[in-house]
Parts: sequence; structure tokens; C-alpha cells
Amino acid sequence: MATVTFDKATRIYPGSTKPAVDALEIDIADGEFLVLVGPSGCGKSTSLRMLAGLEDVNGGAIRIGDRDVTHLPPKDRDIAMVFQNYALYPHMTVADNMGFALKIAGVNKTEIRQKVEEAAKILDLTEYLDRKPKALSGGQRQRVAMGRAIVREPQVFLMDEPLSNLDAKLRVSTRTQIASLQRRLGITTVYVTHDQVEALTMGDRVAVLKDGLLQQVDTPRNMYDKPANLFVAGFIGSPAMNLVEVPVADGGVKFGNSVVPVQRDALSATSDKTVTVGVRPEHFDVAGAGSDQGVAVTVNVVEELGSDAFVYGTAQLGGESKDIVVRVGGRDVPEKGSVLHVVPRGGETHVFSTSTGARLSD
Repeated sequence: MATVTFDKATRIYPGSTKPAVDALEIDIADGEFLVLVGPSGCGKSTSLRMLAGLEDVNGGAIRIGDRDVTHLPPKDRDIAMVFQNYALYPHMTVADNMGFALKIAGVNKTEIRQKVEEAAKILDLTEYLDRKPKALSGGQRQRVAMGRAIVREPQVFLMDEPLSNLDAKLRVSTRTQIASLQRRLGITTVYVTHDQVEALTMGDRVAVLKDGLLQQVDTPRNMYDKPANLFVAGFIGSPAMNLVEVPVADGGVKFGNSVVPVQRDALSATSDKTVTVGVRPEHFDVAGAGSDQGVAVTVNVVEELGSDAFVYGTAQLGGESKDIVVRVGGRDVPEKGSVLHVVPRGGETHVFSTSTGARLSD
């Protein structure tokens, strides 16, 4: 196993003046599961391909363990990659697909069979070893692709959106299997996805990218609790954090008819007369009937999920109509068209500079 280091790694495609990945700096620990996440075009797949040796590095360096692999060919990096499209040979059996890389490397048949059977046992593929890929489901094919990577016993696993072709239910079960398998094998893994739910549920740490720039790298819990800027705040979490621009008031910020307490040093860090407050849907308190506290939210849509529900509504804040999402109990669901008065819960608000987007609150 090995550590992975992106040391100001930069990639600029020919004909472009703007880097696809700009001075990326991440230190990945031995055995860590790191997830690269962000919207399309943010540079996450390019970063993975730079690590794999499939993209040139125009600046900075990439190291695997103590080796500088910046300009080494892929075959000399001791990595194994799992792709979105499985890339299985249709004319080969599952066993032959899983052992093909070892066969090319000149490993003897007995050792190949032993390693393939060990990987198949881990992935619950033993009974499928003599089948062709066309006789397997999507989830089984993805496990075969993972088995092909496992038998090589690489220093680093690279996974490029491996669950994108699976249906919703299978994605949930397969991501659990991948995370569990990685912890069992202890192999350093870099995983790319555009799905922030996948990122939060699978990664030991998550790195968020936007326009080729690293926005934040942290544990899922810290990233959820303390997003570094407005982009991360709006990207991480489902449903997304409510972000509204509100005026600064004495001792806090004015949210409708209430003043929400905010740490004094947070507001002293900006000269803006307004700040952007972030409130997650679960961090609103619903005021009792007849109360005029907080802000009035007109209910437009209710998503009932059984144990709880999400209320999607609109509110007038700062003279503008704003979309607001509030989580309520599953047995206390308001009717469409009704009005709720909601107040951000003390100590659960996030404050950002409206002008720079940087986080102000601790």
C-alpha cells in the first residue's frame, strides 16, 4: 500500500489557457478512501487520469509513496482502475476477465486461478466464474471489473464513477459493498463521483472541486457541519442548504421578524451590511400556530418520506421571493398552500461573506 500526493498538480489542455486542474494539493494517507466530487467539468476525472498517467501533468508533481510518478507511463505506476463502462471482454468468461492482466504479465496459471478464486469469494462471484459477461446483471459486471483490479494487488485503486450505469437501488447496495471491500483490503483508493450523497457515505475524506480548483478537503461530517464557502455549502447536502442574503443586526442577523444570534467575531470579519446565512432543512424550528416569528413560508410541495417530510415553499426575504426547504416530522405534514412560520435554530446557522463567499462563522 502507499500514500498519494498531488503537489500543485496542474493540467492545461492544448489550445486552452485555463487549467482543467489548477495547482491541486492533496495528501492521501496510506489505506485512505478519498472521494473527488464536484459538478461536470470541475476537473475530478482529469485529476484521476493524471494520477493514472492517462493525462499529462503540465506543472507540479504527483507521488505514489516515495516515488515521483509524474512522468511515468501507466504500466509503471502500480495502480488499478475501475471504469464507468466495466470494459469487460465479452468473449471471455468471468474468470478469464479477472485474470487477464496477470496472464499478460506472465503469471503462471495455477497462481492466476488461486488469486481469481480468492477475489471471487470476496465479491460473491464464485458461482459465476464460468459465465460470460452477457449472462450477468449490471451489478455483477461491476463486481467483475473490481475483481480484475483486486487480483493485481496494486498500491492504489482508482475508480471513475463506477456506479453511474446502475439503477438507484443497486447503486445504494453496491456503494456499501465497495466501501466495505476497501476497508477490508486496506488499499489506498481514489474515487470520482458527481453524486455528493455517494461522496458523503463512502469516503474517509471528501475533496470538492469547482472549475479545476480545490474548494475543500475534509471528513464528510466536518464538511457537512462546516462548509468552507458558499459553493461547498450549496453543493454538499441533500436537499441543499438554504442560502439567503439577510441584513446584519445588533447581535446577529435579521431573519424575517427574528434576530438570529451570530458570533460577534464572525460579523466583525466583514464590512458588508448584508451576509449570506445558510440553514439546513433540518435546522429550522416551526413556530406554533398564530406566531409571527421568523419568516412565513408558503407551502408549495411536500415530499413525504415516511419517517419525515421535506416542505418546499417560498418566503419573502429582503423584498425578494426565496425558495425555502424545511424538514418536518412525517406525521406532522402541512397542507399545500398553507403557511408555516420558521426560525433558524440557534447555533445551527452558517454565515458567509456575500461578496467573497468565504465562511465567516466557526
